[in-house]
Amino acid sequence: MNQIAVLAPVLAPLLIALFAGGIGWRSWSWQMLTAAGLIQFAAGVLLAVATTDGSAVTLGSLDFRVDALSAFVMLVIGAVGTLAGWGSRSYLADEVAGGAGSPRRRRQYVTLVPMFLATMALAVVADNLGVMWAAIEGTTIVTAFLVGHTRTRGALEATWKYVVLGSTGIALAFLGTVLVHFAAVQRGVSTLSWMALSPIAGQLDPGVMRLAAALIVIGFGTKAGLAPMHAWLPDAHSQAPAPVSALMSGVLTSVAFYAILRYLPIFTGGGNASPTRPMLAVLGLTSLFVAASLLIAQRDLKRLLGYSTVENMGLMALGAAAGSKFAITVVLLHMLGHGMTKAGLFLAAGRVAHLEGTTTLGSISGLLVRRPQLGAGLATGMVFLLGLPPSALLLSEVGIVAGLVMTGLTWVAIAAVVLLFVVFVAIVRASASLVLGPALDAVQGPTASTTGLLPTWTGIAGTVGLVVGLPWLLPLLTRAAEVVITHG
Repeated sequence: MNQIAVLAPVLAPLLIALFAGGIGWRSWSWQMLTAAGLIQFAAGVLLAVATTDGSAVTLGSLDFRVDALSAFVMLVIGAVGTLAGWGSRSYLADEVAGGAGSPRRRRQYVTLVPMFLATMALAVVADNLGVMWAAIEGTTIVTAFLVGHTRTRGALEATWKYVVLGSTGIALAFLGTVLVHFAAVQRGVSTLSWMALSPIAGQLDPGVMRLAAALIVIGFGTKAGLAPMHAWLPDAHSQAPAPVSALMSGVLTSVAFYAILRYLPIFTGGGNASPTRPMLAVLGLTSLFVAASLLIAQRDLKRLLGYSTVENMGLMALGAAAGSKFAITVVLLHMLGHGMTKAGLFLAAGRVAHLEGTTTLGSISGLLVRRPQLGAGLATGMVFLLGLPPSALLLSEVGIVAGLVMTGLTWVAIAAVVLLFVVFVAIVRASASLVLGPALDAVQGPTASTTGLLPTWTGIAGTVGLVVGLPWLLPLLTRAAEVVITHG
């Protein structure tokens, strides 16, 4: 059963994509997308149970290996994938009702979304750094078409920026992967298995590994949305369909960050003087600074959420820079909490775009009065995104700052707290007008339906579930953190 759980997250979405492409778009196609996410989530649960004790599930013939870290990230992919598939119901229905797009584009959409899920799952289960790199490159190819789904000028510009910057980052990561293999071959070990490389990390050429570390952090950091390589992220998130934005912000960035975590024991093992953690500290603070600076003047809801992703990935980078077991544990908690909250908010932003005809903040006001269900969902999501009780992000953000202090990075923690305060004020300012401001005399679109908002509420409520379920989740989180700091 456990071996089936390793294969299912990759094969099931691929089969669904093949089936969806064969029959074309149907009004019930969203159910297939939701099923793909549910299968991945169920597999993640089974694998989490199997690996919490420190064991791993392997498929040697395919170089697949799942440990606690892989299982946890699979849970993130499945949870956000389920929300995105479910949210596709209202997105596709709105597209049909508005006469936008075409059956061919919708067929492409329902084919590419499960392929997107499959490539992310492959990156997580592969015990091969080369296969992991290829899978993350695969996400770039698949999502490029999804970002440009609407075929508008803005969408096509965002697609090209995403392809150029994403491919540049992946190219750098490829060079880093080649250098790691070169260092291994020098030691007489011709492999890219992270499980095989971690124990011999201290024997690898330090000069080669330092260069490889820089390339890997910058390369995968570009896909993770870390500043200053973040420029693709706000544009892509603002132009992509809302469920795709939910996937990209909620889980694609996390999968790219997972790749960095996989490399950490290889770069820092055996007493190596690796630049990985100092680079993560610098990129983390840079991301917080850039996000805080641009959020202050942000005037578009989806771009605001995009820059918030840059901020949250910066926080995760700071936690990884601290490098302790406690810090990595709260980084993983933050990964899941942010993924579910941000997915819910992007789906809500999609409803705003359909109902209001715009996501420009200055053109939308008083949603809590005019559209109570939508306004309440957005307000609650923003409260949780800001890390206010009972959001799981409160625990993870405080934990990351505490982790920095405990590892002697007090000045980094202080700078992070100051920048987080600026981010807090910027998001509160934008949200207050959006939800609580005066009702503007604007052309009224259709009424928001409870059904269309269920995925939003589910994602937001999920962060409360994380707090309640933390005693059961904590053993998996701590075991996954041990994988990062104790070299597998």
